[in-house]
Amino acid sequence: MDRPSTALPAGPYAGRFVDGVLAFVTAVGVLAGTARFGGRLDEAGALPLALWLGLLLLGRRRWPLTVLVLSVQAVLVFHTSGLTDTGWVWPLSVAYATLAADDRPGRPGLPWAVGVGLVELAFAATWLTTAGGATPREALASLGAEALWLAALLAAATAYRNRLRWRAELDERLLRAARERDLEAGRRIAEARLDIARELHDVVGHTLTVVGLHLRVAAEALDDSPQEARTALATAQQVRTEAVRDLRALVHVLRAPGEDPVEHPAAGVPEVAALVDRMRSPRLDIRLATSGDLTALPAPVSLAVHRVVQEALTNTARHADASRADVTIRYGAGHVAVSVTDDGRAVAPDAPDAPEASAGHGIRGMAERVRALGGTFSAGPRGTHEKANDETGDGWLVRARIPVPGFRP
Repeated sequence: MDRPSTALPAGPYAGRFVDGVLAFVTAVGVLAGTARFGGRLDEAGALPLALWLGLLLLGRRRWPLTVLVLSVQAVLVFHTSGLTDTGWVWPLSVAYATLAADDRPGRPGLPWAVGVGLVELAFAATWLTTAGGATPREALASLGAEALWLAALLAAATAYRNRLRWRAELDERLLRAARERDLEAGRRIAEARLDIARELHDVVGHTLTVVGLHLRVAAEALDDSPQEARTALATAQQVRTEAVRDLRALVHVLRAPGEDPVEHPAAGVPEVAALVDRMRSPRLDIRLATSGDLTALPAPVSLAVHRVVQEALTNTARHADASRADVTIRYGAGHVAVSVTDDGRAVAPDAPDAPEASAGHGIRGMAERVRALGGTFSAGPRGTHEKANDETGDGWLVRARIPVPGFRP
């Protein structure tokens, strides 16, 4: 990206006013200096030089190098013609400063200002020692103050240019920081929306599936086994109550971010056993096997394991028409491994690495949870995976492997 221009940062009207003031000051200064040193103030002396140098400054912003060259040329012509004996450099102070402060891309003004100044002083020294009849000592004495004034002028212009450059870079950094903050805020909002969508999908989808499953059991057993129907209805009521509690906790967090909810949602590895009990029914036998100290899992990992098991069993109950499901959770060697298998129909994407757009929100949500923690996830027909427990046949297999930071055997 090109560096922004730092030279002469003024609006059009303010810039014209400043140019007019500098042109007037230069013209008056040339006349005043000529009068101070006893020079000619007539129409053939300092007066046309003063007017010419002043008028040239009106174009200094657009053509700073041209203005300086023409001004130097005018001073040299008037000096060598004997029309003025005023200074060589100081009448051109504004033109030199303007060019030295010009830092637009591809137009470095300071080297040009230094070069033009050295050429002018060299010409003046040569002319004084030849045509002017001055000795080298006299020429040095005459031009020494001019050279010091030129050096001080260029140094001041360079400092001014560097200050403008610093301000421009500071403004650019502030603008870039503001853009990065906006992008970060947008990214966090997107992540928050995704987290909310996953939580709502998991809680609502699981609740409706389990409640529907037990309502179906209650309807089928109502005449032949009233006690079984009452048990199924009680389980459905319990699941509904827990879902309402989870949703209230989520709404509380959204209404008062940063505060602890009054009711914490029960979601974690310790609650997996209760989850399995709620989803077990006469139509679906679910078996749970665990190993390792699962209570030592960090909260984010524990929640992810619970949601993976919950969503996998929800899909099994809703779509697979399975009679058995096996849930295995193993913790050790720096990671926790989860697998959920069933013997039902394969209804999700044909391969674990299929495009996520082809998968349902549940599978995509499980994958996002696991990958956000640095883990790996796969879901697909059991025929495309290693068979669990060396069994064969149809069915679906969900597997997740999540690293556990700070694991100690």
